[in-house]
Amino acid sequence: MKSRVTVLVENTAADESTLESEHGLSLYIETPETKFIFDCGHTGLAWKNAGKLGIDLQVVKMVVLSHSHYDHGGGFPALLKYCQPKTLYTGRNFWQEKYSYDKESGEYLYKGCGFTADDLAKWQVEQKVCVDSLPIDDYASIITGFDRQYTFEDIPEKFCRGGQKEADPFNDEICLLLKEGDGLAMVVGCSHRGILNMVAAVKNKTGQPVRRIIGGIHLSKASKERMEQTLQELRSLGVQELNLCHCSGAEVPGRISTGSVIEIG
Repeated sequence: MKSRVTVLVENTAADESTLESEHGLSLYIETPETKFIFDCGHTGLAWKNAGKLGIDLQVVKMVVLSHSHYDHGGGFPALLKYCQPKTLYTGRNFWQEKYSYDKESGEYLYKGCGFTADDLAKWQVEQKVCVDSLPIDDYASIITGFDRQYTFEDIPEKFCRGGQKEADPFNDEICLLLKEGDGLAMVVGCSHRGILNMVAAVKNKTGQPVRRIIGGIHLSKASKERMEQTLQELRSLGVQELNLCHCSGAEVPGRISTGSVIEIG
């Protein structure tokens, strides 16, 4: 039995496509048992694309948000016009507000998802917080707790959170695991904790190798040397397939775009 991942929105779309793109990420996940959303993009454009792709969002009863940045969670309120999710999966500290420090203006710019825990209660959506790992069904689970083993995978200083604008360690970040062959496909939002740290942690926690990575790995502004080092280390960890988008950078291998479909099995 196979699972399937459809890119509802990311930063790019094919020139000949009627689909639209934005800076953000949203994926439609289908396992043999469940259909759900991983990340929601920024504006709700993902849901218009879903209609063009013939995807019936009314079947969606759960949503997973990798972290609370606007380009991953901002489209969630708009989803409620198309369906009524019962459950929102997040990591810890999801409601700590996100900011980015702008050196030019000297200001902290709000980068959060734009809705609150009170909003979620008003919408009658239950929040389930992943503190280690949580099963979704027999084919999918979410996981968090990514120790930083690779010191060169630094988090840019501009990212901060909370009222005190402290450095953001992104310990709220979660990822999705899908069964694939003798290992796992790992679906990520931005990999702020470092994609190598995340892959290594998943391997240590589950005892299974990560064979495929889908999503964003935050190398869009990385040097050529950093990118080559990362790709080499991923191969050493056992990663065989890359389906990368959003914040990964235009030069990464296996680049996918809005409307791409990945079969997993």
